[in-house]
Amino acid sequence: MIMTEDDWVKDTITLRGEEIPVRVGYLTQAELKFYPENPRVYTILSAGTKEPTQQEIEIQLLARDNVKQLVQSIKANGGLTDPVFVLDGSNIVIEGNSRLAAYRALARSNPIQWGKIKCKVLPKEIDEDKIFSLLGEYHIIGKQDWIPYEQAGYLYRRCIFHKVKPELIAKDLGLTESKVNHLIGVYTFMVANEDNAPDRWSYYDEYMKSSKIKKIRKKYPEFDEIVVQKIKSQEIPKAIDVREGLKKIANSNDKIVKSFINGKADFQESMEHAISGGSDTNCYQKIQKFRLWFVDPKTRKEVSNMSEQVTKKCIYELKKIKQGLEFLLNRLDA
Repeated sequence: MIMTEDDWVKDTITLRGEEIPVRVGYLTQAELKFYPENPRVYTILSAGTKEPTQQEIEIQLLARDNVKQLVQSIKANGGLTDPVFVLDGSNIVIEGNSRLAAYRALARSNPIQWGKIKCKVLPKEIDEDKIFSLLGEYHIIGKQDWIPYEQAGYLYRRCIFHKVKPELIAKDLGLTESKVNHLIGVYTFMVANEDNAPDRWSYYDEYMKSSKIKKIRKKYPEFDEIVVQKIKSQEIPKAIDVREGLKKIANSNDKIVKSFINGKADFQESMEHAISGGSDTNCYQKIQKFRLWFVDPKTRKEVSNMSEQVTKKCIYELKKIKQGLEFLLNRLDA
C-alpha cells in the first residue's frame, strides 16, 4: 500500500521484550522539537554554560558534516528511509534529530516538498527506560553512528542521572560490563577535568586503558592534572602519543617521571629520555649519532661537493663546534 501524507498506520516496535504501539505517518516538521537528551544534541548543550534554544541547536546540528551529508542523501532519495521517532503530545523527536535538522535545511529552498516528515509516534506514557533502550539499540548496537564520546555520554547519564547500574545497562544493550564501565569512566574523567571536546575522547580513552599509566596515577595524584593540561595545550599532539609516548614515560624511572610532572622536561623530552633510558644516556646517543654522521664517507663526499658560499658557512660552524668541543673535553677531563 502506498502511504500518503494524510494516512496514519498502526504498528508496533519491540523494546525490552515488550511490544510498544506506534502510529506511522507524517507531521509538520516545523512543529517538531529537538530532544535535549539525545547525545548529538547533548554534546551541544554541554559545550555552553546555558541551555541553547531550539534554533541554536538547529544551527549547531546543521554545521555538522554528517548532517550536511544527510541533506544531500535525503534530497537524492526524495525522503526518509527511516522515519524519526516522535513522543506523542510533546512533539519531541526522540530519535532522528539529525534528520529533522536536514529537513529544516531542505525546507528553506522548498517548504512545500519538505514541509512534512515521516514519523513513528510513540505513546506519551512511554517510560524513560524504554526511550533509552530505543536510542541504545539504534546507535550503539545497531548503526553505531554515534561517535564514542556520544555513546559514553549516553551511558554516563543513564548511570549517573537515572541511577541504572552498569551491569543492567550492559545486559540491556548486549555489551560487556567492563566495556560499559570503561566508557562511563572515561566520560566521568573528562567531566571532572572540564574537557568536553569530543575530538579529544581518544586521548583520554588511551589514558584510562593503560595499566602502566594507572600505576603512575596512583603513585602521583598530580599526574592527571599535568596530563590534562598537556592534552588541552596540544603539547601531547596526538592520541597515539598517549598510547606510546606517555606509557613509556609512566614505565620509566622516578627521575624522568618527576621531571615531567614538575615541568623540568616537556612531553617530547621526557619521552626521549624514557626511550633512551635517561637523560645521561640520551646525551651520549646524540653525541654518538653526530660522530657517526661526521665520519661517514658520504658526509665527506657531500662536503667536497659544496659550493664556495656554503663551504664558508660550514667552516664558521665547524670552528664554533671546535670551540665547544674543547670546552666540553676540558670540563669532562677535569
